[in-house]
Amino acid sequence: MTPTPHAVTALRRYRLVLGSFIVALVLSGATAFPLLHELSLLAHTLGIADPARHADYTGLRHWIALVHFGLRETNTAFPFLAYGTDWLAFGHLVIALFFIGPLRDPVRNVWILHAGLFACVGVIPLAFICGAVRGIPFYWRLIDCAFGVLGAAPLLYCLRLTRRMENLSPLNPLKNP
Repeated sequence: MTPTPHAVTALRRYRLVLGSFIVALVLSGATAFPLLHELSLLAHTLGIADPARHADYTGLRHWIALVHFGLRETNTAFPFLAYGTDWLAFGHLVIALFFIGPLRDPVRNVWILHAGLFACVGVIPLAFICGAVRGIPFYWRLIDCAFGVLGAAPLLYCLRLTRRMENLSPLNPLKNP
């Protein structure tokens, strides 16, 4: 049996949204490799000439200068610590791979969307608890939480489309006894 036009439309939307989510995961992972270079560009863009003078700045510029200075000094003295962000990047890339399953077969692999949602929700307590312990400014923790919320939105939409596809499927035994 061929799928209904509504099921085909739902699948097309699903794949577009989930594909975009996968691309975002890959990009976020890839940007964890060159952190010092990216931070140098950001500091330059914000007019931070010397991050060692971070105490001369306020607000976001102070935070970016302080992080840039800390990362630069750490990478100079202890470059092996950057290996941790390499693993962070790798983790994003591996997580993105898992979403290929639901991209191919949404109904059978819906559990991966649920796991992704749990991960997105988990960002919030992690940001507030560990961020406070590590001295991350509150506004920056809110930015981190936004990644969890922004990640959950497409996954929730894909879950809704999955239910729709499941209900529209001519092969669904629950709909066609």
